[in-house]
Amino acid sequence: MHARRRPLLSLLYSPLILLFVFSGLFNAIHCSQFTIIEATIDDIHRAFSRKELTSRRLVDLYLDQIARLNPLLRSVLEVNPDVRDLADEADRQREEAVAGSLGELHGIPVLLKDSIATKDKLNNTAGSAGALILGKASLAEWYGVRSSKIPSGWCARGGRGVNPYVEWGHPCGSSTGSAISVAANMVSISVGTETDGSIICPADHNSAVGIKPTVGLTSRAGVIPISPRQDSIGPICRTVTDAVYLLEAIVGFDPKDYEATKAAAKFIPAGGYSQFLKKDGLQGKRLGVVRYPFLDSYNGSTAITAFEHHLNVLRQGGATIVNNLEIANIDIILNSSISGELALLLAEFKVSINSYLEELLNSTVRSLSDIIAFNSNHPILERMKEYGQDRFIISEMTNGIGEEEIKASETSEKLSKYGFEKMMKKNDLDAMVTLGSDAATVLAIGGYPGITVPGGYESDGMPFGICFGGLKGTEPKLIEIAYGFEQATRVRRPPDLSW
Repeated sequence: MHARRRPLLSLLYSPLILLFVFSGLFNAIHCSQFTIIEATIDDIHRAFSRKELTSRRLVDLYLDQIARLNPLLRSVLEVNPDVRDLADEADRQREEAVAGSLGELHGIPVLLKDSIATKDKLNNTAGSAGALILGKASLAEWYGVRSSKIPSGWCARGGRGVNPYVEWGHPCGSSTGSAISVAANMVSISVGTETDGSIICPADHNSAVGIKPTVGLTSRAGVIPISPRQDSIGPICRTVTDAVYLLEAIVGFDPKDYEATKAAAKFIPAGGYSQFLKKDGLQGKRLGVVRYPFLDSYNGSTAITAFEHHLNVLRQGGATIVNNLEIANIDIILNSSISGELALLLAEFKVSINSYLEELLNSTVRSLSDIIAFNSNHPILERMKEYGQDRFIISEMTNGIGEEEIKASETSEKLSKYGFEKMMKKNDLDAMVTLGSDAATVLAIGGYPGITVPGGYESDGMPFGICFGGLKGTEPKLIEIAYGFEQATRVRRPPDLSW
């Protein structure tokens, strides 16, 4: 009998070992007075300091939760085989450290989206903050670039991730597993990537907090690329505070992503981002509400009523609401075929992925052409009859960044400058506020930051978020707004998974 072949994305990470830990499958998810359900980083550190918890025990609790829920949710592709040893080392360091000398993420488990490369078996830190990489989260295969037919959240390695709130609910992608896993309390925090909506949308659909930073604020080195103009790495967590702690650990200049991180380094505030976690963060802010066309998909939904309530909450917190604003050429911006965004991304993808693959040490796959051939040679594994690879083929037919691509890039810049930027500056806004995640493309094409915060649940249980978007480098304002909103509403709840 022939051994089952592994999907291509798995082959790109040949050092990684698929290992789910089934010991204590039905163990309790509690430890003394501590529970992982909705546990924040601050909760975990309090438990550490009271000797109620160790990193080793915390890791075991999450591994048990993964073993229990992952067959249902399919959000974790693999577990770090070294994570228990790394947790033991974190516990030893904590015992020997001077109080307060360790960072917020020290000894905290984190999941990385599977497109984020790691050295050796799996890295043991996020940045240099001492977080424990618990494993890899599932994703939409090739970020949805492979085919227009692949359902969001599906990959050959793990199947399609399942929304933990509503079994049939759209989980969104491409950072699908990152959002599902934190929402279902399978990990403390997670890291996702976004080119156009891939952090903001999964956070929106899975009742999580997602921060899509200004492009270049976080390094893309070692991450499977699509577009140098739009790719960004950011946190997906359960709370704004946890997301900010993680953001602080991953921002900064990186010589391996020289141009982008150097340009964005000027936006990083002295003293970091935690200083902007202010309960009165809404005070004095000007927030622009854009309804069309973002509310159209919610016609008849209870989410619209909740959105109006949230606008009143923002007012009560001291914000000025500038209502019913419009973004010029919004219909063009949201149509990637007309705007030229899709064609430009496919051209950029070929250039970027070929460069990325050429640098891999342990892979025979060296180009987009090789990927296409792999898929064609393994039609059952890659479900070629069902999904195909039409976008890959279109991308392969491009010839680098030529006149048409430069023109499309200039079009995106103009759409941003005379659309979102003009609206923000004309109305002296600190942020745009929208329901759901359909505004992600507006932020994507201009490299702008956005934060999604849980906004509630529709009558069928499906989550929805509130998205705050701003101009480049305005993360401090967005954090103040998002945190103030979160503290005033506190609508997030864990999924009951009773279905």
